[in-house]
Amino acid sequence: MRVLIVEDEDIAAEKLEMMLREIDPQMEVLAKTDSIKDTARWLSLHQADLIFLDIQLSDGISFSIFEQVAVNTPVIFTTAYDQYAIKAFQLNSIAYLLKPIRKNDLADSLKKYASLKSAFTIDFDALLAGIQGKKPEYKKRFLIQIGEKIRKVEISEVAYFYVLDKGAYMKTFAGNSYPVDYTLDRLAESIDPEKFFRINRKFIVNMDAIANMVAYSRGRIKLELKPRTDDEFDTIVSIDRSADFKKWLNS
Repeated sequence: MRVLIVEDEDIAAEKLEMMLREIDPQMEVLAKTDSIKDTARWLSLHQADLIFLDIQLSDGISFSIFEQVAVNTPVIFTTAYDQYAIKAFQLNSIAYLLKPIRKNDLADSLKKYASLKSAFTIDFDALLAGIQGKKPEYKKRFLIQIGEKIRKVEISEVAYFYVLDKGAYMKTFAGNSYPVDYTLDRLAESIDPEKFFRINRKFIVNMDAIANMVAYSRGRIKLELKPRTDDEFDTIVSIDRSADFKKWLNS
């Protein structure tokens, strides 16, 4: 999950980020802004999955951000005051957390976000294909260049895709690693969702590559893959994907 933290107190922003990472180590804080002006500018250029928004900022009440830029992202408001709750829920709010923020309340708000996201996510491509009586077409193979040599890798050979040093790679069942000219976001849209699932921001796994599953903290699942990964903690299904992951396995 990619989040934006809007908070004009450095200590409060750092504490919130720390709690988020404790709840979900896969959480990615894209940016921390501290004013209406900087936040509106950031949102005009970038997109987060979720925004943590302090209401009283150094240059005014943060509600004015919604007047300056279109915000379609869910918002969790964070504030020391309760008088703004009604206004907050007229906007994109899914939770209203009073400071000092308690870790349990923060975790509950993330669970609420995950459940709402799951309930309202629609695969429009699949829906259209169903209406038209077509099956969506997914990528069947990749062309890989290593030096001057080019080879093809069938999708059935791929155990998982992963991110390393900002680049995307595939690992085959034979144990070979190759770079791919795709982001994980694009890969997730291009390969068969019945066979592959994105478990977190670093990994997309083939169902046949799952050797073992272990119950982990906060309802998450740790996967043991074949071939093995360099760091087993990279293959923990993130909190916001755990429910969908279980449905995928059981489909």
